[in-house]
Amino acid sequence: MTNASKLSASSLGSLTGVEIPAYDRAAVRAGIMHFGVGGFHRAHQAMVIDDLLAKGAANDWGICGVGVMPSDRRMRDALASQDYLYTLVEKHPDGELTARVIGSIVDYLYAPDDPEAVIERMADPSIRIVSLTVTEGGYNINQVTGRFQLDEPGVMHDLNADAPETVFGLVVEALRRRRDRGIPPFTVMSCDNLQNNGEVARHAFTTFAHAKDEQLAAWIDANVVFPNSMVDRITPVTTEGDRAELAERFGIDDAWPVVCEPFFQWVLQDSFTDSRPPYERAGVEIVDDVEPYEFIKLRLLNSSHQGLCYFGHLMGYRYAHDAAQDPLIAQFLLAYMNDEATPTLKPVAGLDIEEYKPQLIERFSNPGIRDTIARLCAESSDRIPKWLLPVVRDQLAMPQPHVTFAAAIVASWARYAEGIDEQGEPIEVVDRLKERVMDAANRYPDDHHAFLRDEELFGDLVDQPEFTREYDRVLTALHEVGARETLRMLLAKRV
Repeated sequence: MTNASKLSASSLGSLTGVEIPAYDRAAVRAGIMHFGVGGFHRAHQAMVIDDLLAKGAANDWGICGVGVMPSDRRMRDALASQDYLYTLVEKHPDGELTARVIGSIVDYLYAPDDPEAVIERMADPSIRIVSLTVTEGGYNINQVTGRFQLDEPGVMHDLNADAPETVFGLVVEALRRRRDRGIPPFTVMSCDNLQNNGEVARHAFTTFAHAKDEQLAAWIDANVVFPNSMVDRITPVTTEGDRAELAERFGIDDAWPVVCEPFFQWVLQDSFTDSRPPYERAGVEIVDDVEPYEFIKLRLLNSSHQGLCYFGHLMGYRYAHDAAQDPLIAQFLLAYMNDEATPTLKPVAGLDIEEYKPQLIERFSNPGIRDTIARLCAESSDRIPKWLLPVVRDQLAMPQPHVTFAAAIVASWARYAEGIDEQGEPIEVVDRLKERVMDAANRYPDDHHAFLRDEELFGDLVDQPEFTREYDRVLTALHEVGARETLRMLLAKRV
């Protein structure tokens, strides 16, 4: 990295072979505050605003990032050290890399250091959108009841304290100040991988508000808009190898670049409280109803990632592209998509679902992305209930339900959660409910359904014989013959 230039506003002019902001960043004002500035946000929303700034269409729509979690301090420090610039690298299947420097983030506040500064910035009339990528579990929703959990420690603190710690406390307090000062409220825009993410956000924030101040909650109910959205782009965790490659090939020393696939899609409900950027000028699909798009993405792409990752790990793969290139895994994913997910979807004008499904396998197989199996396996207790189980429930409501492959995905999660792979090596399970799911998984074979008895995750699924019959068959096979032979068995039955 000795020949690489440290990324900063002053070093932009020395970069070659890289697209850089051609607009005057000093003239950009923040109109958006974003909670959860990670790779996903920076490969999506921040890139779109950068596109608009390049067109001269968003000078008052710059982004001020906000961090709430302890890990967010690192992102704040990394971005602040390079004038809030970062590099976005697209990795193509043929090995080609394209890089551009994004300049749409103009500030970053770390809430634990100064919650008052965060609240006051959101209360400023210039902020018209507060957006979120706080992960699927960040909305504090009970998986079975669908209710916001008021007894979560951070939430309980914020209900009884003047200096809030959570995104809920910070946002609601900012809305209080805007109401009291006669300032129109901002739009709260979720960009997380959740079905009806706007409605989920509305439920979370208004439930918190009702517990805090009923009059304020009534004002929020009547005045604040929570649009639904769907964003699709595979964005793996940045590695040291990515940093080194960026330095070697483009001469950029970037503390935290972002890597992603070329594919990009953002579908956004056209529902805003107080204006919005002209997103459509940067390729965003502005629609009245996001739900059909959400179903396709969550039930095909996201659920298939879960179908790939546990089987893939048990079969010895550590990267998604290697697993997706295995014919057995590819056939299994297509069988799940064709037989079980597709019948639960609504048609979308202009989208050929029969072309979309094999394209997903091609995207998963992109060797340039090097998305890790570990990333896809992480936080399964948040992902499986939201992405896969809605397919199961819709299928079980049909006259002739088909749940074999979805049950196999759940069984492969249970086998993975035992924490020991087929070679006897330990598996590092990463999950907010790690101890609970591992304890349940390891009660097999004494209790074949121990894993399914967690009502918070699975509801009454353990009482559905159409599902448990397939789950039992797969979990038994995973223990007796291993993941590869289990997939062969499943696919042979389909034929």
